[in-house]
Amino acid sequence: MAGLILREDVDLVRERAQIEQVIGAQVALSNAGIGSLKGLCPFHEEKSASFYVRPGIGRYHCFGCGEGGDVINYLQKTAGLSFTDAIEHLAALTGVQLRYEQGGANRESERSNQSMRQRALAANQAAQHYFESQLVTAQAGPGRRFLSERAFDREAAKLFGIGFAPPGWDNLTRHLMGKGYTAAELTAAGLVTQGSRGVYDRFRGRLTWPIRDTTSQVIGFGARELPEFVEGDKKQGKYLNTPETVLYKKSQVLFGLDLAKDAIRTQKQVVVVEGYTDVMAMWLAGIQTAVATCGTAFSAEHAKVIRRLMGDHVPGSGLQLSDGASLGGEIIFTFDGDAAGQKAAVKAFGQDHQFYAQTFVANEQSGMDPCELRLAKGSAAVKALVANREPLFAFVIRAKLAQFDLGSVEGRIGALRAAAPIVAQIRDTAFQGGYVRELAGWIGLDVEQVRHEVSRAARAGTRSNSMVSARADTRSNPTVAARAPNGNSNPILRLEKTLLAAVLQYPELIPVQFDQLSADIFSAPAFGAVFHAIKAAGGVQAGAIQGARGWVATVAELGGTDLADLIGSLAVTNLPEDRPEQLAQYCVELVAELQAQVIAQHLLNAKSRLQRTDPSHPSHSAALAAVVELEAARRTITGR
Repeated sequence: MAGLILREDVDLVRERAQIEQVIGAQVALSNAGIGSLKGLCPFHEEKSASFYVRPGIGRYHCFGCGEGGDVINYLQKTAGLSFTDAIEHLAALTGVQLRYEQGGANRESERSNQSMRQRALAANQAAQHYFESQLVTAQAGPGRRFLSERAFDREAAKLFGIGFAPPGWDNLTRHLMGKGYTAAELTAAGLVTQGSRGVYDRFRGRLTWPIRDTTSQVIGFGARELPEFVEGDKKQGKYLNTPETVLYKKSQVLFGLDLAKDAIRTQKQVVVVEGYTDVMAMWLAGIQTAVATCGTAFSAEHAKVIRRLMGDHVPGSGLQLSDGASLGGEIIFTFDGDAAGQKAAVKAFGQDHQFYAQTFVANEQSGMDPCELRLAKGSAAVKALVANREPLFAFVIRAKLAQFDLGSVEGRIGALRAAAPIVAQIRDTAFQGGYVRELAGWIGLDVEQVRHEVSRAARAGTRSNSMVSARADTRSNPTVAARAPNGNSNPILRLEKTLLAAVLQYPELIPVQFDQLSADIFSAPAFGAVFHAIKAAGGVQAGAIQGARGWVATVAELGGTDLADLIGSLAVTNLPEDRPEQLAQYCVELVAELQAQVIAQHLLNAKSRLQRTDPSHPSHSAALAAVVELEAARRTITGR
């Protein structure tokens, strides 16, 4: 059995890993103050950002759902990795050579040090190298001809990693087994299929496209058949994808996202197309925000991936929702104009609520896809296709109207009832009013009649959404709001929370007097427990030596699972002081203010005892001396 990774190597990986880069590959992060970033939480749906990341500390926390941790926890939760898998993944990114408590030089012990997921990733990468090398062979002539006929040159093929899976049952299998991979590992990667006589290549006689995640790791393949290599009656279909594996989830992956992610973030635009060659055509035409689903319809999971990349709004977009929030960015779908394309558009409109962006359709009237359009009319026509997009709801409304005979009263009423809920869902209020009038003209009914039907549909939708929200609230975790004492309305709790946040984030700026405090000065037991963990970690003097990342990790470890969420939230909480040059003085004042609050409470109690004491009683002198001493201590701290 493989040994554990050495603790010092785990700490080194945690120290070197750039949490903002790992999270930023999936979530659009923006500045949120000194050393703080924020974005839409990847763990739950939200309208505004409550997910905070502190790169200097190496922690993230969502104040909406309570999820938090370090970069290792993030990979475990979002990518389904084990602790060891996450460490090995980050070690590869940061160049850390991992050591294990139990060594072993033979191949079997080396393999046992890596999880099946890591081996599957490695096998996919090895398969990608093999497929690319095969594209230049004589046997791949039909594949190169396919690309040439679509005006994709060698550079384009290299950019997208196109390869060739040669015909034959076990070319790839023999190649990878020769490199030490087992049949079980190749099956886990989705590269082989189990037959009655053993495993054989899944992809044969096809062009291949690697499907990569946002970190550019190959997690699967898409492959297109070449007519010259179709195997008799055993035709598998024009396109064949990797099956569901530990790496590849078709409802979540988008082809081209690894290349498009940066442009998506900066341009706040995504163009969703239907095929791999369409993504290539868009890219080569200058539309570098194009992605494609992989053998499945656009889903809610795809919507979540895109929304995290785009963020929730673009300031200054000028588009207003009914609740006053801003709409920003664009999701542009390209669908064929046939019945299947219209059905796909209607389904995509069902995901419209997943975005805080405008949704559009770019529809080529003659039915050509982007790849065909580029061939027939050039890159300018592809750009024009995107530029001439129309709102998705307008496309869907017309598709609905086409199902009715608008020449009859029954048809017009049926069309109104079918289209009104669509108009009611238009989030930009200015557009909604305009389309009430447009719909009235298209159907041939009075504007007020249409407005009334749209209002009725909106009320029905609101009632339905309220019921869904109520059910969701009952399912939510009741402990989330109770994880940290609510100090918003209590100045003492607010001070205690702010001070502990400063101690975790800037231990080097906290005066050593903090370590001399007692846990009972904290009015909230949870805050007192955090203070105990801080003292157990060596206090702020130890934190100043460790550095923020190691310091927070140590405190969190000593605090245990009960305090993990609270410590995580404190580590990313923004401090009221946002001027770097004032932070040191602010931290000193926080400690002094807490001390003053404590002394003030003791002074209040001492004065109360003094008033209750008979002046002639011997204890009166002691009570008076206590008041005088506390008054002097208060003046020393406050200066007044």
